[in-house]
Amino acid sequence: MNQQRLIKLQQQLSQQHLDGVILMPGPNSYYLSGMHTHVSERPILLFIPQSGDPAIIIPGLEAMKAEEAGIPAERIFAWTDEEWFAGAFAKAAQALHLDGTHWGVEALYMRVLELEALKAVAPTMQTSHAEPALMALRSVKDADELAAMSKAIAVAERAIERLIPQIKIGMTEKQVAAQLTAILLAEGGESIAFGPIVSSGPNGASPHAMPGERPLTHGDLLVVDWGVFVDGYPSDITRTFAVGEIDDELKQIYNIVRQANEAGKQAAKPGATGQDVDRAARKVIVDAGYGDYFFHRTGHGLGLEVHELPGMVEGNMQPLAEGNVFTVEPGIYIAGRGGVRIEDDVVVTAAGCRSLTSFTRDLITIE
Repeated sequence: MNQQRLIKLQQQLSQQHLDGVILMPGPNSYYLSGMHTHVSERPILLFIPQSGDPAIIIPGLEAMKAEEAGIPAERIFAWTDEEWFAGAFAKAAQALHLDGTHWGVEALYMRVLELEALKAVAPTMQTSHAEPALMALRSVKDADELAAMSKAIAVAERAIERLIPQIKIGMTEKQVAAQLTAILLAEGGESIAFGPIVSSGPNGASPHAMPGERPLTHGDLLVVDWGVFVDGYPSDITRTFAVGEIDDELKQIYNIVRQANEAGKQAAKPGATGQDVDRAARKVIVDAGYGDYFFHRTGHGLGLEVHELPGMVEGNMQPLAEGNVFTVEPGIYIAGRGGVRIEDDVVVTAAGCRSLTSFTRDLITIE
């Protein structure tokens, strides 16, 4: 267990009047324990009480992971395939005195299977969302996390530099995406952070378009959104390219989005809010007459997950803090014509905001 993070979480639990949190396999569990576990038909639950040692329900075949994480033997409730998991849940409920207490659970990860098994052994236990306590901790990155993300960004940027000379007019979006994926892994990525978005021409008007069979055509805008995991942390970058000579309106749209990207980054600083960042980037696009063509938030948090808090979005009044990492990715999307998005990964510093991404924002033309 990461004792420093554990202590900070337990302080959050005390402030939010929770007796503890119950975690599924996933980013929160890994963040606190360092254990690599996965969701399957065999339930695994990590219990972090407001005070005292963590506990875990885990299949016997994986119990060694809990021991290596430093969970005391008497707090490891292992079970076998022959006996199944009901007995382990009953023992954990008794040892942790779950009945009549109030625990946080992960709204995005907790399954009906585990929740019903908990209610069966602790029918008066109350649950609420654990995300506020967990994200208050995870949203501020430490030096090791920043180093990992910087590595992931370096891999992604080397990959795009290698890819650009290999892109040719007539290649399909799928071919470009496949080539980019191969280069990302060859450059040292553990895995891709998500399936690359490669969208050309009219397809670029959909922010989350899937690469298809459309060939790159002279006069297109080409949107590429890509990232990779290194040391468990991702990068998430978008750049838009010109395929041959593009018309004046598309050049104008590109320049507007580039200015909006810069305005969003300039607005990010300690004490500012996600709403402030969103409004700063959006104002540039609205003032240029394209407000109706920017229809998503300006950015999202980045960490163990590609999408996490804090969000750069209207209504988010949570002040930014030094160590917050998020994307700034304004865009303009015109149906039937195409789209432009420019996305950087940034970290809030004492002085304001520093871009972790360095790949040029100048418009590159693919011949």
